[in-house]
Amino acid sequence: MTWSASQYVQFEDERTRPVRDLVAAIPTVAARRVVDIGCGPGNSTEVLAARYADAEVTGLDSDADMIAAARKRLPALKFDVADVAQWQDAGTWDVILANAVFQWVPDHARLFPSLIDKLAPGGSLAVQMPDNLNEPPHLLMRETASNGPWSAKLAAAAQARTPLASERWYYELLQPLCSRVDIWRTIYQHPLKGGTAAVVEWFKGSGLRPFLAPLDDAEKAEYLKQYEAALAKVFPPLSDGTVLLPFPRVFIVATR
Repeated sequence: MTWSASQYVQFEDERTRPVRDLVAAIPTVAARRVVDIGCGPGNSTEVLAARYADAEVTGLDSDADMIAAARKRLPALKFDVADVAQWQDAGTWDVILANAVFQWVPDHARLFPSLIDKLAPGGSLAVQMPDNLNEPPHLLMRETASNGPWSAKLAAAAQARTPLASERWYYELLQPLCSRVDIWRTIYQHPLKGGTAAVVEWFKGSGLRPFLAPLDDAEKAEYLKQYEAALAKVFPPLSDGTVLLPFPRVFIVATR
């Protein structure tokens, strides 16, 4: 599954707000080495680098288009193409940031402790994950996929995302390994101009990717037409035409 940096940054302010909130919650530390895994087009790395201006900052992403955009945006920083699920760098790191990436990566019971092992004493793993698989936009993605002539092509698309465990589960996993674990959940309310078409554009940069990738151009157009019609029933526009998109996210800051 490939990504489009230009599609993703259509809603850059809204997508960057959670990482600003996440980085602000990391305990103060004199960081020397920090890394942004799943850095995307570099918007999250930019927030991280501003917080740790004296540190060596590295960004990693599995998608070459995202890394190209990040290098263009922040040419002074180091960016590498790498699969975050197979990242072998042993550390040590003072901060490991993972913003909106681990919902795509399975086996958190193995992954999270392995990242804690890469931290220096007092270092922090800072994670933000969308928790919206049971929200209308995702429910309707799956419903549209299963009810159309493309159902066989899209049978595996709903499995691309990893359902998140409970906040309690993450706390119990990390607490024995850490001196401090901070977990919270926020529902952002994003006002999107352009009605339900804007909601479609938002998810074309993220959750819709595995549903659109297997389809040809004609199928994509018809799928999106049916998806937008379904969205219109649950997201009536406000008086000015704006649609308010609720977006729940889970945050974790685990300090070794």
